[in-house]
Amino acid sequence: MTVASMTGFARSEGGDAALLWSWEARSVNGKALDMRLRLPSGWERFDPIVRKAVQARFKRGNLSVNLDVRPVAGRSAVRINEELLEALIDRCRAFGETPRLDQLLTVRGVVDTADSDENPLNDESRLFAVEATLGETLDALVAARKEEGARIGAVLIDHLTEIEGLVTAASTSADAAPDAIRARLAAQLEDLLPKDGALPSERLAQEAAVLAVKADVREELDRLRAHIAAARDLLAEGAGVGRRFDFLCQEFNREANTLASKSSAIELTRIGLDLKAVIDRLREQVQNLE
Repeated sequence: MTVASMTGFARSEGGDAALLWSWEARSVNGKALDMRLRLPSGWERFDPIVRKAVQARFKRGNLSVNLDVRPVAGRSAVRINEELLEALIDRCRAFGETPRLDQLLTVRGVVDTADSDENPLNDESRLFAVEATLGETLDALVAARKEEGARIGAVLIDHLTEIEGLVTAASTSADAAPDAIRARLAAQLEDLLPKDGALPSERLAQEAAVLAVKADVREELDRLRAHIAAARDLLAEGAGVGRRFDFLCQEFNREANTLASKSSAIELTRIGLDLKAVIDRLREQVQNLE
């Protein structure tokens, strides 16, 4: 199954003899699922319908869903509020003014433009068609997010392969071998310890053992290999792995930091810094995943 991005856009249109409508849906990254809806006045009944449809398809992301409705050209009609117009004429005459139709028609509420239908929301077949167009739009957004997710997944695989190569380089480095660690410690101790051998040999052996354990990076390398395997399992799982993958990236970074801090050899330090750089790029991409 392919991982999905949280970024995408989709638009679908529909219409009948009287109305044209269009749905737009766009999404960007978000820690949870958050929706912002914009519906025309009178179409608020679609609010719960949209929310249910979105929740059925998406787990994370900031989504904006907009509905635009407009009459078909030539289908609108002009309606005159005759009762209000007559009242205004009577009022003008009461004040001794001659009523002027051109002025009275500009008064708010005298002239109204409306669809030929009494109420577009009374047509059940139309409402069903509008909801169907919503479904098409959200399905297209799902497809767009999956397409973007496939691109991100390919990038993540490349990053994991690079991390695996660096882990292999660290594990095969001569500087990571126990003998090399012991040799470095022996050389350091020889330079730092007093020449008269004032420290007891037993105490010296204990301190050397502690330093050797601290300098050994094999445990960090083993955990990094386990994290690589876990990351590939998440990619194979696909849907809804973004949050878990982000936590895994934190573990990647922790092991890389420990490796870099424990190493006293230049080559291992360089590998540790390279690991941190790749892991940062990995996490940057992971934060786009649903």
